[in-house]
Amino acid sequence: MWHVLLSFSGLVALIQLLFLPFFPESPPYLFLQKEDKAGCLKAMKQLWGEGNYHTEFDDLMKEKAITKGTKIMNVLEVLRERSVYPQLCTMLLLLLSLQLCGLSAVETANLQESIIPYVSLGVSISELISIIFCSSIIDRFGRRMLLCGGYLLMALILVLLETSLLLSDQFLWLRYCSVILIFLFIIAYGLGP
Repeated sequence: MWHVLLSFSGLVALIQLLFLPFFPESPPYLFLQKEDKAGCLKAMKQLWGEGNYHTEFDDLMKEKAITKGTKIMNVLEVLRERSVYPQLCTMLLLLLSLQLCGLSAVETANLQESIIPYVSLGVSISELISIIFCSSIIDRFGRRMLLCGGYLLMALILVLLETSLLLSDQFLWLRYCSVILIFLFIIAYGLGP
């Protein structure tokens, strides 16, 4: 039944595609990018109902005045701009850290084939938990603290995971501990990086 499960996301995308033309453009996009004042006000009324939107429109006017001298860059221009290299490198490291850590191979290592779908479900639930938890604590602790703490926690969990995998042939219960450590790793990744 995997084909049904995978096709579900395509069905949701199709529904969104059908209804998307009936929704208005973003008011900031219409005013700042397209310079369509009437369209912006119409979109505000369509999105938020009848009312007076002078405050929101004044904010857009101020933002337009601030960004008047700045040039909107495409992807290639951003990649050529040396001043954004540190930010790009940081972003790439964050994105690649989970992709290259080998968790997808570890998830199924030394496990019975019958419990692998449950491990996949647990990974998804762990990602959901980390998203909810991180969004509620990010303002309290700040990004730097969450990044440093997340990486330290991930390093500790990876050491424990490696140990449990090395000893899993001697102690069968360590296989299940490794699954729990994978879930914890994903939660730590979601909280920090």
